[in-house]
Amino acid sequence: MELPPRVVATEAALALIERLAAKHGELLFHQSGGCCDGSAPMCFQRGELLVGDSDKLLGEIGGQPFYMGLAQFAAWRHTQLIIDVVPGRGGMFSLEGVEGVRFLTRSRVFTDEEHAALVAAEGPERLRYG
Repeated sequence: MELPPRVVATEAALALIERLAAKHGELLFHQSGGCCDGSAPMCFQRGELLVGDSDKLLGEIGGQPFYMGLAQFAAWRHTQLIIDVVPGRGGMFSLEGVEGVRFLTRSRVFTDEEHAALVAAEGPERLRYG
């Protein structure tokens, strides 16, 4: 079985990522866990946000890496993230804010077979908190 990606993007999101990368260079996404900007996919110029041991690389969208904090991943590990774009104001630190649109995370639950394949491929899920 081919492994399902943990994160995918809609055509609209891919088009926006392409525009943002043309303006800003290499990008990095991080699924925010809340606080000031709520829970939203945040888009940064690569290097503006430092990722570390408490972040999990879920994959790439539009050729750009997409991370999530391990504590949040513990709750979302059974789901595939689907990054979309909708009209409105995004997070104040996210690059798409000036475009009049914002990235939005939708999701779907992996099937039992998909989840088992991911766990087998990634190894036992060892999550650290704090």
